[in-house]
Amino acid sequence: MRSRSGRLAIALTTAGLLFGAAGCTGGDVSGPRATLAAASSDTVTVVDQPDAAERAVRASRALFATAPGAVVAPGDDTDAVNTAAETAVRAHVPLLVTTSSRAGNASDARVARELDRLGARWYQAEGDVSLDTDVEQREAPDRAGAPGASRASRPATVVVADRRSDRAAVATARAAGARVVSMPSGVTDPAAAPDVVTALHDRADHPTVLVGRAFDALPDPGWTVRAAEGGWQLPHGGQRPFDGHRYVALYGAPGTPALGVLGEQGPDATVRRATAMAHRYDAVSDEPVTPAMEVIATVAAGAPGSDGDYSTELPVSELEPYVDAAHDAGMPVILDLQPGRSDFLSQARRYESLLSKPGVWLALDPEWRLTEDQVPLQQIGSVSAAEVNRVSDWLADLVRTEGLPPKALVLHQFRSAMVQDRSSLDEHPELDLLVHVDGQGSQPDKQSTWNALHEDAPAGVHWGWKNFFDEDQPMLTPEQTMRDVQPSPALITYQ
Repeated sequence: MRSRSGRLAIALTTAGLLFGAAGCTGGDVSGPRATLAAASSDTVTVVDQPDAAERAVRASRALFATAPGAVVAPGDDTDAVNTAAETAVRAHVPLLVTTSSRAGNASDARVARELDRLGARWYQAEGDVSLDTDVEQREAPDRAGAPGASRASRPATVVVADRRSDRAAVATARAAGARVVSMPSGVTDPAAAPDVVTALHDRADHPTVLVGRAFDALPDPGWTVRAAEGGWQLPHGGQRPFDGHRYVALYGAPGTPALGVLGEQGPDATVRRATAMAHRYDAVSDEPVTPAMEVIATVAAGAPGSDGDYSTELPVSELEPYVDAAHDAGMPVILDLQPGRSDFLSQARRYESLLSKPGVWLALDPEWRLTEDQVPLQQIGSVSAAEVNRVSDWLADLVRTEGLPPKALVLHQFRSAMVQDRSSLDEHPELDLLVHVDGQGSQPDKQSTWNALHEDAPAGVHWGWKNFFDEDQPMLTPEQTMRDVQPSPALITYQ
């Protein structure tokens, strides 16, 4: 590329490359400057069509309202696409690709329609030719705006699933002044990609374009981007609870040592103790380990209480110090419900203000979900899949409506009958479901329960394991827990 007399001279040396310019059939023209398509800050465009040539057209449509031209190359010629990509970026115009081996085949209707929309016409470049246009040489775009962009426009953030498959879309994004960020290899959920979450948070006031075939699996791209824009991430990065993360949690009720080790000390001391316990797993875990808390929010009671439900609901004010201390330390908190004769959804709603915070998750404890003629510690309770689904529907809606990061929904179980019709549990992209196997006693018995509950388990469910200081015979060490409990649990709690 060389500048002559204030005009942009483009030498196209690869046979088959095209440069379209408004009103141009081969001579000098006057045309509109590149203009980024204006979009509001909450606009999310998904470019996930199966065909890479179609994705290139859609990327051009998402990023450019008009352009003085476009570079076109045959999509099956990697060298031609690479050369064309550099040309497009330097000229600040879109790159389109055709499905034919000869880029000048105007029968590619998609490319022709996009050139018409841009206000450009075909120009056939044969051999070593130069095309002069009345578009002066321009500097590369900066983050404040693309050259020639209208003042209402802002450069987008473009998340690309596979740069190799979408060279043309990436070149178009760079030409438009967008920030391009790539998904990690093998990862298709932006919530599980720390760099993507960071980029979307840093540029929350910019439109977002998701480019790649992999994104067709996202059920709600708008929610995914909104959650990332909030910026909250787990200590080891990302927002998806159980993708590449393991947790070691202390379990119990505030101020009640008999219900678990969490109640043996205050919030700040609990943070320190959970951190120390989690560090014991660092050398034996094949995934990053994060300390956590599981706080009993409603405690099954031996007496009916004033409401007659055999459950003591702790006030939000009593739980907040633990939630706040955990948040300050970067660790998640799981609120555990023991509803007695009440129901899980009614109790979950009591803690909506806490569950509306990032990193506050929910656990259901069916052992303490009783019928009208049962009493805690006299019978073992159970829950239907239908009731669990009502809770998961409500929680998923809260996550989606508030633009929260994905949450974990923990389902405690140590007998098959505790969760009725488990195969009917609903899936929600906003939630990661974990079955927490919390039986106690001898290790052979615990292993037998672990293996039995894995039979016919719902697809995609994650798994948790509980170590009891007093009741286990003996309690496993961190090394034994990682060696003997297979598949390795994503959540390990201590009671």
